[in-house]
Amino acid sequence: MERLSGLDASFLYLETPAQLMHVCAVMVLDPRTMPEEYSFAGVQRGVEERVRDVPAFTRKIRGVPLGLDHPVWVRDQDFDIERHLHRLALPRPGGYRELMDLAAHLASLPLDRSRPLWEMWLIEGYRPEDADGAERVVAFVKMHHATVDGVSGFNLISHLCGLEPDAAPLESLAQQAHPRDPGRGELFGRAVIGTASRPLTLAKVLKPSADLIAKTIGRARQGTAMAAPFSAPRTPFNGTITGHRALGLVDLDLEEIREVKRSSGTTVNDVVLAVAGGALRSYLAERDELPAASLLATVPVSVRDTSRRSDGANKVSALFCKLGTDLADPLERLTMMAERNRHAKEHHHAIPADALQDWAEFAAPRTFGLAVRTYANLRLAEKHPVVHNLVISNVPGPPMPLYFMGARIEALHPLGPVFHGAGLNITVLSNAGRVHVGAISCRESMADVDALLRHFPAELERLRKAVVA
Repeated sequence: MERLSGLDASFLYLETPAQLMHVCAVMVLDPRTMPEEYSFAGVQRGVEERVRDVPAFTRKIRGVPLGLDHPVWVRDQDFDIERHLHRLALPRPGGYRELMDLAAHLASLPLDRSRPLWEMWLIEGYRPEDADGAERVVAFVKMHHATVDGVSGFNLISHLCGLEPDAAPLESLAQQAHPRDPGRGELFGRAVIGTASRPLTLAKVLKPSADLIAKTIGRARQGTAMAAPFSAPRTPFNGTITGHRALGLVDLDLEEIREVKRSSGTTVNDVVLAVAGGALRSYLAERDELPAASLLATVPVSVRDTSRRSDGANKVSALFCKLGTDLADPLERLTMMAERNRHAKEHHHAIPADALQDWAEFAAPRTFGLAVRTYANLRLAEKHPVVHNLVISNVPGPPMPLYFMGARIEALHPLGPVFHGAGLNITVLSNAGRVHVGAISCRESMADVDALLRHFPAELERLRKAVVA
């Protein structure tokens, strides 16, 4: 029996029909590199062969009686690949707009919790404008955040990919035993014991948290603390969200980002955040909606290498970062970003790696879910100061091309969830010399995501010219 960690389970409790807690990926595939001619049935068989003995793909959740503890993972004894891998075709003319409309619809659908929490659609008939006219196949992948974070999610996708069309998977998942299916009595007994021991666990996390608060106050007085939550200005995408999604994709040249990094003495992450800040500034200014204060982003940070915990799929923390949307000069924005990011990283390193995971253990299944629904129904996100404006994630990928079931991956765009109060998520992944940017929003908050993304290449060019000059 494998119990969900508090952080993994929290993503289940956070989910509502409007606030969907799955992560997605859009993979554009060139089937001409496949050793055998593309067929949906052939890909379906290949995927089944690679996932049927991997618990992460074949386990499902089972609740604990009376909701006394977090759910557990159990093996889906009726696992059927046809319930997870589906086939679709784009309507004519099969271009980018048709793909985005379909992908947004798929991203708006919740996952079936009675089955393993992932789905994949193979979308045929895609004709990108900048390609050679040949049709592409798009794999739209959806996995619940309770099962993956950015790093583990990419590792799972890597299990389906190789470095050559006929090569073994890039990421060979370690052999794992399938979770045992416990009886109701065992689940109830373990939950009672866990509930009784919770005060002892609370005592262990209180002192480190109190010390952290004291250190944070000291850093704030010295001006070296990360940006504080609840200090964000309000924008049109900071309110109560619906379940409808809009999304867009754009590619950047990784070498151009590295050129800016080398010339300015900053990091790739600094450059990406500065470009995002410039794009958001231009987007909001076009609509006369640019606030005087800088937008505030939550930036997830992997603690996989420093965490003491062996359980749980999500091993993340987060830092808050001002994006410099109040600065018109791109070089000034980058300089500010680098300094603030340095302080934020130093502050973040002072936070115990497992702090978020430790506190998440106290998320009560019933009361947590009820609180989320009450928060949404009362539209409280519109009545208190804005916690943060958006989420921006940066996931490093391999520098070489990847092949999914033999088909070369031409683009791999990740997409994260959006939240009440922050209806925009931008996720970045680098691979084979390209930086793939995916943005997803609540459609009622930002209907035209491409209006934002079209500023990314222009802002990178402005920044590059400013730094080189």
